[in-house]
Amino acid sequence: MWNAFEKVCHTRKRKEADAVSVTQEREVLTTLLDDVAKLHEVAETLPAGDERAQALESVAERWLASAPGMRPSIAAVLLGLSEPTVRAWAKRGILRVRSSKPRLLLDPASVQEIRQLVSELRLAGQTRDLLDEVYNRLADEQQLADPDLAESLAQMHRGEYIVRRQPTG
Repeated sequence: MWNAFEKVCHTRKRKEADAVSVTQEREVLTTLLDDVAKLHEVAETLPAGDERAQALESVAERWLASAPGMRPSIAAVLLGLSEPTVRAWAKRGILRVRSSKPRLLLDPASVQEIRQLVSELRLAGQTRDLLDEVYNRLADEQQLADPDLAESLAQMHRGEYIVRRQPTG
């Protein structure tokens, strides 16, 4: 699958070839991310713990890991953002960088993750301060993945806590 893509990306001898290759690169990566999203959708319809769902997720992860780095201009189109915004998000760590030299290339898995998040936020009507909302959502997900926090929340739900009040007067 990637042999044809690599030929497109590495045959840039003229400006016209570069323009065509960027267009083809965008088409290939858009198809890849759309296919990965479909795999995730199908996996979510299967029962929790189903081996088929795990297999679909594994295939999606392998496809993303084997994909070449993504240009910020392509990520901008996929995310519906400006290229300067994409570069700023990469600089802040919102989007993972695959390589920075000789040019900036982003991790397609990171772009896919943020694409899904941006889509959810837009569907919920959030269009202003998108960076802050994406950052907050990612921070929340990271904190909720912390096993200590998960245990503390479970204890709270079971009523295993003590309320401490400041002495008055």
